[in-house]
Amino acid sequence: MTELGEMTRAWQALVAAARRTVTDGLVVGTSGNVSVRVGDTVLVTPSGVPYDRLTDDDVTGVDLDGRQVLGTLVPTSELPMHLAIHRSTDAGAVVHTHAVHATAVSTLVTELPLIHYIAGALGGPVRVAPYAPYGTEELAANMLRALAGRTGCLLRNHGTVTYGATLDQAYDRTAQLEWMCRVWLAASGVPGLTPALLTPQQLAEAGERLRGYGQPGPGNGEGP
Repeated sequence: MTELGEMTRAWQALVAAARRTVTDGLVVGTSGNVSVRVGDTVLVTPSGVPYDRLTDDDVTGVDLDGRQVLGTLVPTSELPMHLAIHRSTDAGAVVHTHAVHATAVSTLVTELPLIHYIAGALGGPVRVAPYAPYGTEELAANMLRALAGRTGCLLRNHGTVTYGATLDQAYDRTAQLEWMCRVWLAASGVPGLTPALLTPQQLAEAGERLRGYGQPGPGNGEGP
């Protein structure tokens, strides 16, 4: 496949994922954003453009220093977060959402309690990055610290960030994180009862098993 063809296919997948975040209720309007890395170019959703209006001609891309190299639409305001991940990890894609349950949990705890073993698919207990204004380098730095050894985190009073080798993997991790937050909120809200939590050892054992789950290949091996 030519480089142009690869860019086109990656952009189409990015737009489809961005639209899916709305369909799946993970964002409202254009409040989330998605990025995919192709070589040294990072394709990103543009700022403030409804996803159903994006076409193949709207491809928006920057280099790893944030200089725009594709398109004329202004990249997402959360570009510092996306670039921080792409520069410091082997991420092929990043998904950021304002998912309701995850955002609610981000206001309550500094780490998501170990309510389910699927936390192992994210590398361990999910941390909450301290609050900072959106679109800032401060928020990107807070996020990177919360992501140390993890592939997903919560952003205080803001939402979620996950990354993966592929766009499908990054998206699945976002969905898993939102689901865990929903489960914990539901269980912790039962009067007079306290949810049973996993121990670190139990989570570590589950993490080992998850690494061998599913079919071989990039983006596989997570989550029965």
